[in-house]
Amino acid sequence: MGEYHLRKKEKEISDRNEINEILKTGKYATIGFSANDDPYLATLSYGYDMLNERMYFHCALKGQKIEYIAKNPKVCASVIDDKGYVNDFCDHKYSSLIIRGLIRVVEELDEKKHGLDILLNHLEENPDPIKVRNIKEDKSYNSVCILCLDVSDITGKRN
Repeated sequence: MGEYHLRKKEKEISDRNEINEILKTGKYATIGFSANDDPYLATLSYGYDMLNERMYFHCALKGQKIEYIAKNPKVCASVIDDKGYVNDFCDHKYSSLIIRGLIRVVEELDEKKHGLDILLNHLEENPDPIKVRNIKEDKSYNSVCILCLDVSDITGKRN
């Protein structure tokens, strides 16, 4: 999506290390879906696979997100590092990322395992108790829906 540029270049985040730091410390992404000219937003916790430039999400096996993905896998997501409102200045301090790419339901077992590991390691200090409690054997993954957003573009802005 190189056709869009910030009007105020000084607010742009272009340093890949800064972008990665926002992705590593963030916990939630709001994803914009669209199907048949009908938009839908969902906010989900995520894990970021920096090596493969992918975001992994966990959601229900059925529902609106799954229906929208089947109709149109192109999505736009936002991750925000909210630094707070600045009183008496009518201003807000933040860093934000806009992420574009294709999202899909992960079907293959090894990638499901990888995606869930990425997600839990991103969100939890100690993911092992969650895995022990919920994933007893490989067939446990049949009741787990993992989404993968293959990132094609990330732009950032700070104030």
